[in-house]
Amino acid sequence: MAPSFILTLSGPDRPGIVHAVTAFLVQHNLNIVDSSQFGDPTSQRFFMRVRFAPAGDENPSLESLLTAFEPTAKSFSMDFQIHPATQKPRVLIMVSKIGHCLNDLLFRQSTGQLSIEIPLIVSNHPEFAALAATYNIPFHHLPVTADTKAQQEGQVLELVRQNNIDLIVLARYMQVLSPTLCEAMSGRIINIHHSFLPSFKGAKPYHQAYDRGVKIIGATAHFVTSDLDEGPIIEQNVVRVNHGMSPKELTHAGSNVESNVLATAVKYFAERRVLLNGHKTVVFD
Repeated sequence: MAPSFILTLSGPDRPGIVHAVTAFLVQHNLNIVDSSQFGDPTSQRFFMRVRFAPAGDENPSLESLLTAFEPTAKSFSMDFQIHPATQKPRVLIMVSKIGHCLNDLLFRQSTGQLSIEIPLIVSNHPEFAALAATYNIPFHHLPVTADTKAQQEGQVLELVRQNNIDLIVLARYMQVLSPTLCEAMSGRIINIHHSFLPSFKGAKPYHQAYDRGVKIIGATAHFVTSDLDEGPIIEQNVVRVNHGMSPKELTHAGSNVESNVLATAVKYFAERRVLLNGHKTVVFD
């Protein structure tokens, strides 16, 4: 079976883009498997995701496809990427002392629910070294203080380079990343937080929610920027709760929705469904 590829592109919205893309595919005997597009009337930018495969016996290389599509992209001032559909992003997971999101991602990856590779796990605490070992994933304990933050993040970036990391996932990593790290990995760091922010900041947010009698709890996965918890949103979800639930039960419900939302965001990234649109995202289902 011939391999398929995923083309993603964005650029100024103007007539003829879809026609040009489909003409390119026809010219190179490539068949569309599925396609999605969106024109944003606010930013006046156009976004497109196309999965395609050779229609005949040809087996084009990624390099040849990139080179061949370059003139089309240039004529429409488009940014574009082409990836083999089976290519798995290499993901570095960072975690602190709360492990439900880490455990969930590891399980989903090991059972094939998430099409990613996890070459390593980084933590500022040693607690989850044993969990990483059960999945045969190298664990790097990199403690951090205010005085050592720059040095520790330098180690993280070196690990990113050594392991050809495509994405960093903050699976309840309880440290604020510096602007330097955010800029170096712009559009390639995903964080998860409870959707109470900014109402219930600080320690024990679910206890604060219990004291206020909330009726809905949820979570938000977003790209990380230097503006704390204000990066482009990828995925959100909520669950209803009621007055009879204890703070512990609220925490359990929150943990579940956090895990699901983060896994969904990582899945969308892995399938090349997320495109940046300024301070927002376009996410193709």
